[in-house]
Amino acid sequence: MARIAIAGFLHETNTFASTRARFRTFVEPDAWPGLLVGREMLEAVADVNLAIEGFIDAARSAHELVPLLWASANPSGMVTEDAFEAISFMLGRMIRDAGPIDGLFLDLHGSMVAEHVDDGEGELLRRLRELVGLKLPIVAALDFHANVSPAMVEHASGLVSCRTFPHVDMAQTGRRALRLMNLLLAGLELAKGYRQLPFLIPVPWQSTLTEPMCKLSTLGATMESVELVSADFLPGLPLTDTYDCGPSVIAYGTDRRAVEAVVNRLSDAVLKERSSFCGHLYTPDEAVEFAMRHAALPAAGAVILADTQDNPGGGGNGDTTDILRELIRRGARRVCAGVLCDAEFARLAMEAGVGAFLDAPLGAADSTTGAQPLQAPFEVLALGSGSFAGTGPFYRGCRMDLGPMTRVRCGGPDGIEIVVSTRKQQAGDRAMFRHVGADPAEYRILVLKSTVQFRADFASLADAILVVTASGPNIADLRQLHYKKLRSGVEVL
Repeated sequence: MARIAIAGFLHETNTFASTRARFRTFVEPDAWPGLLVGREMLEAVADVNLAIEGFIDAARSAHELVPLLWASANPSGMVTEDAFEAISFMLGRMIRDAGPIDGLFLDLHGSMVAEHVDDGEGELLRRLRELVGLKLPIVAALDFHANVSPAMVEHASGLVSCRTFPHVDMAQTGRRALRLMNLLLAGLELAKGYRQLPFLIPVPWQSTLTEPMCKLSTLGATMESVELVSADFLPGLPLTDTYDCGPSVIAYGTDRRAVEAVVNRLSDAVLKERSSFCGHLYTPDEAVEFAMRHAALPAAGAVILADTQDNPGGGGNGDTTDILRELIRRGARRVCAGVLCDAEFARLAMEAGVGAFLDAPLGAADSTTGAQPLQAPFEVLALGSGSFAGTGPFYRGCRMDLGPMTRVRCGGPDGIEIVVSTRKQQAGDRAMFRHVGADPAEYRILVLKSTVQFRADFASLADAILVVTASGPNIADLRQLHYKKLRSGVEVL
């Protein structure tokens, strides 16, 4: 039985978003727990689709686990220097105070950027390696969108990544990490293989429910063998303007030549599909026109409009109203939109009560696009505490804490309904709507502030899914961005 310390420190950074992740952002819970230390983190992540829970569940019968800390924050702009340093210091101190350990497991994202450090995980791993020494196994589970850097590969004994998007296999990724840890604890020396690929893949076309990502995401698993213990392709997070931004391949095995051969094969397979990572993007007026035509057809299923550029899961604030404004202008019916984040509006709705009409601005102004809050008489249909459990494949087991919530309607009895929360969270689970009395299956048009994660729980409702480019920093067409730090030769698709 080995003594393994475990911790999580996660942030997905969109360097083109302006909102910072401060220390208090990590303290506050959202879909995932807020900052926790010691054994309380074990209870908070139990049965949740997280890599750390998968590792805990698989390891607890064979090893002594030493829980250190859990710190995560919703995607946003950069992590402040104060937050990064405070949490890194806490983690280092806890490792020093933990006594002798045989291994260290970390649940990381892989695309964290702080105000003073472009490669957050690489710097964290460098510090931890310096602390624990060269021989102690450090294994980390990464997100599918990790921008894997040379420093991350150098300082970690092993890295494994999520293989699905929507990320329905995060807990399974933790179990895979334990397999790697067990081999290292047994004294096996593993060769490392790593390659960065010279192009960026837009996030909407990274879904593993569609090709070519569907076949590429599972290719690494088919190559694993006795000699090749782990192989992953990570498409990266293109909204992070750093030197190491972009897709990569990582592999581990007992035979160096076999590892290098697999890295080359997997890289070549991805490069052959380079021109296939694309799709159609709709403007709000194009998307609404399509949706309303489809909704008029007899026995038609729903149309989902993915409000990708304001997706809180990609650094958006979840508070723009471009698509809603177009739906109202065209007189759309049987529409439900969510989850729109507006703490003040939610507070006013709670004060007004169910059945009241609320004439207050909804949403935020965007100085870069000219977008304005929505102003209309809103009927308050339902209220909720914002505390509920996720039930879909992605947010399974999550104990959501989104603050006071409301569902309101404008445009009459069959008009447009909007689910509003106090804290931002992407619309990745039907439970977010059911919490305030809305069944997503009953609407003809759904507007979801999400890019891909929603597909895990909502795709079965839809005849069509449209990716819409409304206001927000989660830019879908990467050619609109002005990168400054990419490696020479990296192509922006």
